[in-house]
Amino acid sequence: MVVRMRHTRAHTANRRSHHALDGARLSKCVKCEALHLRHVVCTACGTYRGKAVVSLAKARTKTETRKAKAVK
Repeated sequence: MVVRMRHTRAHTANRRSHHALDGARLSKCVKCEALHLRHVVCTACGTYRGKAVVSLAKARTKTETRKAKAVK
C-alpha cells in the first residue's frame, strides 16, 4: 500500500514519539558491586552471577603485550 498524501511534520512526530531509545539497563556485581550490563561478565572483576569466569590477569598481560608489539 502506497501513501499518496503527504503527512505534516506534526503527524510524523506523533507517530515517531515512541521510537526513542532507552538507556542501557545496569546491574550491580555481586562480588565487587560495580555496575555492568545485564547478562554480561563484570569487566571489573571477571565474574558472572557470583562465579569466576574470566581471568583478568591473563587478559591484561595479553593486551599489554599486544600494545608493546604495536609500539615497536
